[in-house]
Amino acid sequence: MAQKITCFLVDDDREDQEIFMMALEDVNYEISLRCFDDGVALLDTLHQKDEPLPQLVFLDLNMAKMNGKECLAALVNDETLSDIRIIIYSTSSNIKDINESKKLGAFDYIVKPASFDTLVTTLERIFGSVAPKEKTSH
Repeated sequence: MAQKITCFLVDDDREDQEIFMMALEDVNYEISLRCFDDGVALLDTLHQKDEPLPQLVFLDLNMAKMNGKECLAALVNDETLSDIRIIIYSTSSNIKDINESKKLGAFDYIVKPASFDTLVTTLERIFGSVAPKEKTSH
């Protein structure tokens, strides 16, 4: 059995959270998802000693309390969290946002697609890059 991939989604838009969850159901990997409404709640959870760390965090840029870039900076500058791959998941296709996010340490940047199928395909690619490779025999 394949190892489950743990990921967190940080997005203050509940509809976007639901669409993301539905897309994950179509992705061909065992994935455990936990959603957060803001970066403050994410960081609080990640700093709990008994909480297992996710392999991936999908992070929206435009949020109240703490925006995505502030949260990204806090994550990459924390040695205990530095192994987590952070993927910006935003409606912004502004090249400045993309370049700044990657410069801050984002592993990848995804513009929220207009198509559900495109989201599924994008998530397949991303989870395929972090999923443990399993030997299969035919």
